[in-house]
Amino acid sequence: MILAKIIAIIIMTDDTYDVRATLVECKQLNEAIQRWEESATSLLPEYLQKFYLKLMSTFKEFEDELKPDEKYRVAFSTKAFQILSNNYLQEAEWFHQNHKPRFNDQVKVSSVCSGGPWVCVGLLVGMGDTATKEALEWALGCTDAVRACAEVTRFMNDLASFKRGKNKNDVASSVECYISEYGVASEVAIAKIGSLIEDAWKTTNQARFELPELLPAVQRVANITISMPFMYDDKTDAFTFSSRLEGTIKRLFVNPIEL
Repeated sequence: MILAKIIAIIIMTDDTYDVRATLVECKQLNEAIQRWEESATSLLPEYLQKFYLKLMSTFKEFEDELKPDEKYRVAFSTKAFQILSNNYLQEAEWFHQNHKPRFNDQVKVSSVCSGGPWVCVGLLVGMGDTATKEALEWALGCTDAVRACAEVTRFMNDLASFKRGKNKNDVASSVECYISEYGVASEVAIAKIGSLIEDAWKTTNQARFELPELLPAVQRVANITISMPFMYDDKTDAFTFSSRLEGTIKRLFVNPIEL
């Protein structure tokens, strides 16, 4: 339930920064999120005040789901969300300045903006003994498997978006930045992004061997990464156009095979 709410917040926050808010309002929203206190609503226009208060109340719901000795975990999730917000603002500034960043700079920011790093922290919060302080610190650090999860999410999404065509408010994707920086054809850029996805899979598997003390947490992160081809396989975007998942969901949960 916590993960489902996190995904909903990612969608609404991303759309706010990308589509609804002016650049001034993006900066105001990010400042309020960094302060993370109800008094920060005074910084915001009315429509964002309601959104901001709902954000804070949702995080309070996360805390209410936990035992007294587990409530500290929500602070890790809050910090991960604040990092996400900072990166959403960076993308908004690039868009409004009509700036196309260098490929590595774009990947560094857009991988965080995929929501993957926050998901990897947030999904641990309600997972009982799996969510040790060490596991949460590891996830918040966005290294190895967490970074790989973010990259797989971002790159697969970008390949699907490039095939479909970008929306007018989208910042330049990793594919476009690679083409621009290196002066190559789209096929070359797509092949390069594909090889980076393969590298990220290797990083994910390597972390499962190198971090035995964190294996339960690493496996949770790996499970999120594994779900990405379900959404973006064959350069399709079933996350945005979710009707493509309807048949699969029905076969799994509505009309399962009778034994």
